[in-house]
Amino acid sequence: MIDHTHDPAALSWVAAANDPATDFPLQNLPFCRFRERGSLAPWRIGVGIGDRILDLAGWGIDDLNALMGRPRAERVALRHRLFDALKAGAPEIPLLLQAQAEFALPCRIGDYTDFYTGIHHARAVGRLFRPDNPLLPNYQWVPIGYHGRSSSIVVSGTPIRRPRGQVKPPDADGPVFQPSARIDCELELGLFVGPGNALGQPFSIDEADDHAFGLTLLNDWSARDIQPWEYQPLGPFLAKNFGTTISPWIVTMEALEPFRLPFTRPPEDPQPLPYLDSPTHRAGAAYDIALEVWLQTTAMAAPTRLSRSNLRHAYWSLAQMLTHHASNGCNLQPGDLLGTGTISGPAPEEAGSLLELTAGGRQPVTLANGEQRTFLRDGDQLGLRAFAEKPGFRRLGFGPCDGVITAAV
Repeated sequence: MIDHTHDPAALSWVAAANDPATDFPLQNLPFCRFRERGSLAPWRIGVGIGDRILDLAGWGIDDLNALMGRPRAERVALRHRLFDALKAGAPEIPLLLQAQAEFALPCRIGDYTDFYTGIHHARAVGRLFRPDNPLLPNYQWVPIGYHGRSSSIVVSGTPIRRPRGQVKPPDADGPVFQPSARIDCELELGLFVGPGNALGQPFSIDEADDHAFGLTLLNDWSARDIQPWEYQPLGPFLAKNFGTTISPWIVTMEALEPFRLPFTRPPEDPQPLPYLDSPTHRAGAAYDIALEVWLQTTAMAAPTRLSRSNLRHAYWSLAQMLTHHASNGCNLQPGDLLGTGTISGPAPEEAGSLLELTAGGRQPVTLANGEQRTFLRDGDQLGLRAFAEKPGFRRLGFGPCDGVITAAV
């Protein structure tokens, strides 16, 4: 699937797209939904190129969900047309500066499922609550997930209100209803579903790529003091659904083709059941995508990086998430969102949540200016960043995924 649109020597007539540090070179071409900042104009579908946006209204594309539902071959053909229109030597066409735009969620998100594919996160969190048995026995056999709430998914830059909820103090007989004191982030990617499948019609692991449209950064905000009281026996609820932030940009799977890796398991681990395994899947179902967590407090002039991880650490692949979700006949639809769950690495500094970085709040993180944090305070701005880079190809970025914590009401 690597073709001329991945050529690292290809340049654009948009000067900013040729900057080695840009998230959006000619080889990326991510989708968004935008309008001129401060206007009441209808939202439009656009493509990022350097520091600009190409409006796709004149291309007959006014609904990203409809594009997601098209066959992959048609999406590839559109990528080729966009590439040819924006490459050096093509006639210049009007573009909008991204700084002059405001963004909405890139598409209609009908359903949202959050998985738990980061085994290092699962083990680290498990040790906090079950030191003798951190990893539950089903984890290495089945891609674990829960159904989240799509109505509280918001675009980067939207403030996140500190939630109230039931908290059970360890020395109390019963719970109290109060603002959460342990607001946390979760470093994730979100996979947007493409065409999807009919109800009762699952697809094979080797067909999963046909149903993957693209990736976005995702922060599954979590109230860690509400979560342990309410999640048993049915799993996450109000500790998770008060806000989920995503980037306004969707990086297509076609753009990410050069960054595939073999998908392997340690030989001593259980190998996936046949419906989640194939030679093709093992050859290239993992992705090399660097992930970062950044924090800026009200006392800081610039953000500081808290941690860095990589999607290659995921225990379950994107294709396995899709295939398992539909394996019982569940009908995935264009624009459905699947979160990866927190992607932490094996080293302590690769933790994708404050819960891990602070050992459950027992070991505060010291920031560059001397401040300390166990969990997020009002006014803290938490940002996720991601990029894919590899010798012989252009670096691709995912844009911002930022949110600031505001006081409870």
